[in-house]
Amino acid sequence: MLYIALIVLILLALIGIAGMQVTSLQEKMSANYRNANLAFQAAEAEVRLRECFLEGMVNRNGNCAAGAATIEEICNNGFDATTWAQAMAMNTPIENRISLRSIGPCISGNSSLDEGVRPVSEDPNPVYQVTIYATNNAANADAAVDTIFRP
Repeated sequence: MLYIALIVLILLALIGIAGMQVTSLQEKMSANYRNANLAFQAAEAEVRLRECFLEGMVNRNGNCAAGAATIEEICNNGFDATTWAQAMAMNTPIENRISLRSIGPCISGNSSLDEGVRPVSEDPNPVYQVTIYATNNAANADAAVDTIFRP
């Protein structure tokens, strides 16, 4: 009888240890999911700020001046958002984590490809590519968001 009680006790201890390991793994997975989600939300918030800046700039209403950033206006530089984001590191300064590109002239025949002619001061098709790389506050997860924005 004593042997049976010891075997049952050992089995219960093994089940308890396995349960603790599963719980620990699930806790780590949920923490990773939370960190990745926070990084994505930070990137999404930055994108919305830059889009608000672009909207204010195009429509000249002055909204969201805090979202200011340099706007690149070169059509044929071979920019690839995935490659750009993969080159980022978690310690990259925030001002280098932003890419704003004016792609309206590139897709509407107003580029240097001689597909059309327009006055230099006028873009009939203001379209922008907004690419943001962000991390969560602990800098242990990152995310990148790439959008096409038309004010």
